Amino acid sequence: MRQILYKIQRFDGVQSFVQEYSFPYESGRTILWGLIQIKETIDPTLTFVAACRSAVCGACSVRVNGQAMLACEVSLDDMVERYGNILEIAPLNNFTVIRDLVVNWEPKVKRLTEVQPWLIPQDKFTAKTGCRQTPEDFKKINQQTACILCGSCASECNKLSIADNDFYEPYVYSKAQRFVADSRDGVPLAHLKPALEKGAWKCVHCQECVTKCPKHLEPAEDISKLRHASIELGMTDNPGARHGLAFLEDTMKLGRLNEATMAMKTEGVFKSLTRLPFALRLMRHGKLNPLHIQKPVKGIEQIQAIIKAAREAKD
Repeated sequence: MRQILYKIQRFDGVQSFVQEYSFPYESGRTILWGLIQIKETIDPTLTFVAACRSAVCGACSVRVNGQAMLACEVSLDDMVERYGNILEIAPLNNFTVIRDLVVNWEPKVKRLTEVQPWLIPQDKFTAKTGCRQTPEDFKKINQQTACILCGSCASECNKLSIADNDFYEPYVYSKAQRFVADSRDGVPLAHLKPALEKGAWKCVHCQECVTKCPKHLEPAEDISKLRHASIELGMTDNPGARHGLAFLEDTMKLGRLNEATMAMKTEGVFKSLTRLPFALRLMRHGKLNPLHIQKPVKGIEQIQAIIKAAREAKD
């Protein structure tokens, strides 16, 4: 009988180790089915979390061959076709592991509450009137409501892998955007300000949160929307907003970036002076000429027309 091998990254509270489990392969099953087979027939000490088995609760998220996914949703046949009969199963990345495939969600939930992911109704709404909104307004937040907090986006976020002290998990930004965009919410800044203060301008645009979301959400796009909302509200006194506005200004005027002045526009004259040694090295290698005067690219009118059309479409 055909066998499949799970190489599972385990943790007993003290040390991590990889343990291998071989068992009969059955077509039409899921990754979670394999974990249950191991626990029920081979090793009852294997620890993992699963609940609905219907891709609704998000509890069974794990990494399979380095990719975060819902164990109850992913076809075992698909994984075997892609990787062969040997699958490496590990807990989510960027989480603290409690035991085996179980990770600690408590600090993550605490961080989530900082953006107040709940509706703060406008004063005009009461228990008697309720919080009604038009179908058009609901469509603006409908996508974000599908987030099941599985943690897949956080697991694969490259910015979080570098440091999480100045950046939230991607799903936190999606939750914040869901209420910033809600027509019934009366205090959008309560959700927006924490998101900006903790990294909304520091996303590295790797798009891993988008490609790994089992519900096909777009946390990276939600981060972009939070940035736009902050600029519309006049919250431009920060490096991220200044960089974005300088980028737009250069593109509108020149059709390309003026890298010689970008640092000063973003960080200010005094802070940009700290980058002088780097600028001197660029000049020495012919990569930067501060005396060069940038001229608009050929066809700048078309670029300006595209930007104008994009603005009008947004309005």
